[in-house]
Amino acid sequence: MVSAAVLHLWVLAWLASVLAAEDDYHLVIAPQSPVVQIGSNLTAICMINNTTEVTADDLYWKLSEIIPKEHYIKINSSALNVTVTIRSEKSEWLFCSCKTESHYVVLNRGKFTHGIWLRKGYRPEKPKNLSCIAVQESEIISSNIKCQWEAVGHQTEAVPTNYTLFIRQTGDKIYTASILGPVNKTTVDLNLFPHHMELEIWVVAQNELGKEESEHLIKLANCFVKTKPPSVAVISEAVFPTSLVMSWNSSIDKSYLETIYEIRFCPLGSQKWFYVPLADTSRYIQSFRLQNLQPDTVYVTQVRCKYNNNNKHCGYWSDWSSNVTERTPEDLPKSKPDVWIITSEEGLNKRQIEFICKDPEFSNGRIRRFNITIEKQKDSIRNGTWEIIPVNRSLTDGSSSKKQITPLKTITLDDEESVTVYVTAINSVGASPQAKLIISRKTREPPAVEKTEVQSHNGQLFLSWKPPNRTVSEYVVEWVSDGERNWQRENGKTNYTAIKGDLKQFVQYRISVYPIYGKLVGKPVLERAYFEQGVPSQGPIVNLSGDPGCYTAKLEWDEIPLIKRRGFITNYTIYYRSGTETRGITVPANTTSYTLTSLSRNTKYDIWIKASTIRGSVNGSNHSFTTLKYAPGEIEGIVVGVSLGFLFVVLMTMLLCFCKKDVIKDNFWPQIPNPGDSTIGNWSPDYPLKAEAPRENCLSGISVLNVDVCDAKCVFEEDKASLPLKKDKYLSEEHSSGIGGSSCMSSPRQSVSDSDEGGDMADTTASTIQYSSVVASSGYKGQNPSSLPQQSIFSRSESTQPLLDCEENHDTMLQEGSRQCFLRQPCFTRNAGNENATNSNDFNPLEMEQQEVLDFCPLEEDTEHTAPADCQSDDWIPAPVSSYMPQLGGYRPQ
Repeated sequence: MVSAAVLHLWVLAWLASVLAAEDDYHLVIAPQSPVVQIGSNLTAICMINNTTEVTADDLYWKLSEIIPKEHYIKINSSALNVTVTIRSEKSEWLFCSCKTESHYVVLNRGKFTHGIWLRKGYRPEKPKNLSCIAVQESEIISSNIKCQWEAVGHQTEAVPTNYTLFIRQTGDKIYTASILGPVNKTTVDLNLFPHHMELEIWVVAQNELGKEESEHLIKLANCFVKTKPPSVAVISEAVFPTSLVMSWNSSIDKSYLETIYEIRFCPLGSQKWFYVPLADTSRYIQSFRLQNLQPDTVYVTQVRCKYNNNNKHCGYWSDWSSNVTERTPEDLPKSKPDVWIITSEEGLNKRQIEFICKDPEFSNGRIRRFNITIEKQKDSIRNGTWEIIPVNRSLTDGSSSKKQITPLKTITLDDEESVTVYVTAINSVGASPQAKLIISRKTREPPAVEKTEVQSHNGQLFLSWKPPNRTVSEYVVEWVSDGERNWQRENGKTNYTAIKGDLKQFVQYRISVYPIYGKLVGKPVLERAYFEQGVPSQGPIVNLSGDPGCYTAKLEWDEIPLIKRRGFITNYTIYYRSGTETRGITVPANTTSYTLTSLSRNTKYDIWIKASTIRGSVNGSNHSFTTLKYAPGEIEGIVVGVSLGFLFVVLMTMLLCFCKKDVIKDNFWPQIPNPGDSTIGNWSPDYPLKAEAPRENCLSGISVLNVDVCDAKCVFEEDKASLPLKKDKYLSEEHSSGIGGSSCMSSPRQSVSDSDEGGDMADTTASTIQYSSVVASSGYKGQNPSSLPQQSIFSRSESTQPLLDCEENHDTMLQEGSRQCFLRQPCFTRNAGNENATNSNDFNPLEMEQQEVLDFCPLEEDTEHTAPADCQSDDWIPAPVSSYMPQLGGYRPQ
């Protein structure tokens, strides 16, 4: 092996030297433009020619990138070898270059770089599954034979694979046909099809990397033939209701090709074919009788043929012939009609029962009528009726695999009655076996099944139940939808079944299970189910129940119609929106009304309801409403409240005015006295008035006591200093008694004792304004108060109004004379009966000051109040009625 590799390298070096001699290149690679197999190793050599500028140490190899030096082999100083593994399918260049940068190399860079183009490909593999066929054209076999095979392995565009088909006929005559891959079929013209001759067929795959042959097919030429299907005819015989006779004609003459046949048939509408065993048709025949068929049933028949050879792999079956249909003759019904009932409540203690019937499963003909016998029994009394129910049904109705349902009779039955029904089906040949069904009294109905469950799985609707604790002969499973009703019977030992009817999507079925005890029908159990659920096609329509309130609104909606529900409603979602805020409330599926709360006053709301199933949801139509600004009766309540409040204020005002009418009258309409009633014009010191009893305007509880002047001096010795101030006060007030006080000058001096009328008198004085002034014009009993002669005037008014201007001015002019009556050291008295009042808070110093009454100098007739001998006339002044003295800081004791 080593010597062979070295020899190979020397051959490559020689080849490179030869190539270099022809070209003006300093670097040459051998081999030139090779075809390489993907996955194999490529060895190339680079030779330096006609230069000493570089050596083998200055060379390097580059494929898609620079090849590492460990893949290099230095042959000598002018040759460098490289070995690489070809992995990618894309063709590319392999370069040998120089890395020395001498001036000569730089100026002649093209002469120091050389490359070869690597074309990559796969070696061809052996073709598989070669097959050929010659089809029939008109009445003979075509001379063109078509062959196809399976191309194995991969191909690239740079190295494609060519295929050549070879057909060798007896006598060494070969027919060929070549194609360029990747096509894997072709046709060869044999000029004339060689019946009863042997053919050898094979395929050769070849490219630049090699070639391969397929297996050789060696068969008779007729084994490659595919004929046309035969033409078929079918007839029925009335005496043989369970058979049909088939006949056909071969599409090719027997001298060319002897054929065998295959037959299949099925009832009309069925997708399940029945095949006649090949052993029954393994010889050349042209007719066949189908047996054990169902009477009065339409069958579809087909036939095909192929070359008759003991080798089953020889020849091709023709296509199936066209469908040929034929109905078998009628026969007596072999099974009973399927009788069932529809029960509904008629009234109190009444039931309405409708008897319905399916044709017998093996009716063997078109049912023309039913004979029905009904026997009622009540209290051991049996009544029977017999009736013929004709059936008007066309011939095509019986061809359907779906059995027709015929209503027979409707009766009304008491709850205490039982009934037995007998039904027989009649066709053109005869009557079927009799069917029997018993309906018991309602109070004695047999028990029902328990724990029913319906579920959909793998395109079927399954029903399960728990059997009752009694022996059940069979079960009847009934399903109803959209007015359509159907049922099926199951064995009494099962508790699980699949609905065998043609169920529809998005349709609700009411499924009932009836146990049958002998011929006695038990109580049913009802379940609702969908074969497949979907999204409702319509949403609920919502409306308001009544008018909305301020904060609430009651919504109502109707259930979606059953046909548009398309599934079980899982829940409803109520959406209501005001402005940009949307809220949702989810309610159960059995809810059809809801009251929205916590709404806002005078706000517009948009509402809609979404109905949901397990498959999705759909929104109903929108409805808008506006909440009230005021609740019902709220405005009336406000008006009534305001009116009652106003009335209360008016009534309280009127009551206050009524209670305080005197105060209001005195403040707004004061009493104006009549000047003509005044006594001021008649009263004077020279014309004394008649002694009068104390008036109400005098202060109550005041006693005037005689006080000796000397005692007065002793008692008030310490008050002399304050007399000038007091004197000035009296002078400035013009001897006025003040407002609200009581002037006792209207009567002669006399002692006033405490009495029960004191309270009234005090009240009277509070509402009376009296003014009084005393002007002395001459001395009193020898006193000379003034040297100026003046007329003595005593002015007094008992009016409730202030003095007139003329009176006041007159008093003013007499001020000088009045000053002479004041006592420097006043003598005063205190009501002995009011000692306890000195410390009372009821006495107001200001009121006491306002109630001061200035006494006047005693007249000559007043011997009781004569001044003492040692008292000068200008030193004596009457003591005020009130014993309150501001200068003394309180009341002085007696």
